[in-house]
Amino acid sequence: MAASCASTFPSLSLVSSSNSPRRFRRSGVVAMATVGQKVYAPGVAVSEGNGGLPKIDLKSPQGSEAEIYLFGACVTSFKVPNGKDLLFVRPDAVFNGQKPISGGIPHCFPQFGPGPMQQHGFARNVNWSITDSEVTEGDPAVTLELKDDSYSRSMWDFSFQALYKVCLHSTSLSTTLKITNTDDKPFSFNSALHTYFCASIAGVSVKGLKGCKTFNKDPDPKNPLEGKEEREEVTFPGFVDCIYLGAPSELILDNGLGDNIAISNSNWSDAVLWNPHMQMEACYKDFVCVENAKIETVQLEPKQSWVAEQKIELL
Repeated sequence: MAASCASTFPSLSLVSSSNSPRRFRRSGVVAMATVGQKVYAPGVAVSEGNGGLPKIDLKSPQGSEAEIYLFGACVTSFKVPNGKDLLFVRPDAVFNGQKPISGGIPHCFPQFGPGPMQQHGFARNVNWSITDSEVTEGDPAVTLELKDDSYSRSMWDFSFQALYKVCLHSTSLSTTLKITNTDDKPFSFNSALHTYFCASIAGVSVKGLKGCKTFNKDPDPKNPLEGKEEREEVTFPGFVDCIYLGAPSELILDNGLGDNIAISNSNWSDAVLWNPHMQMEACYKDFVCVENAKIETVQLEPKQSWVAEQKIELL
């Protein structure tokens, strides 16, 4: 994917003494870190967000901005240089560190949807930590980390590491998610990025899904109907909750607000479209979820990793 985050997390060479902030350099890249990450790369800052929760602020030289909460590693805002925010946070979102943030780009890991653990898994409902920040040709990036602990093991008894890199560009936002099995036994998981886009739902359409195998949760979410997408453009005249297997590497979203947005990916093999319609009467007209997902189970042997990338770009 063009202008995306690096799909691997390369080793960085240490070039300064242990008594000063560690500075790592590669071609075109400057990364900075200290113990506790009190110093960050240019364009990267940490501030107090809603509910007193810490958030990361990314700013590019071109005027684009993004914010990521450490709670859930949730990107809650991506503003392009004209000031328009492409992401949506629901008015009922709670910022109390007890409940997942409803909006932006929440994580679904290690489970998508309902199952043996809490809805969509635990990754969106815990604090992540900052492991790295860097700037590449003026574009800031930050990497967050999540590891297993007693809370995660109470639901999913495996040792793992999740690294989530968010890169801000002038008109795009790229993310890379890397899941590594640090256990001595294999495990399996599902995952998704449950992205909420600002929209005027009556004018929304999504192109690129024709021919995909579908599992439609309308009218019965517990018994999805298997089918095939025949439409060139999927629209949202009512309730929509549909899984698309074998989705293409790029979808085009017309958000109904005059914007066309390319949603591209590497290794997110599936997609999900969702709008709750009258189930959320207060806000359903103002957003649409277009989600990159891995619905089919991923199995990792010990020391194996799985990497997937997403890029959201204003066209």
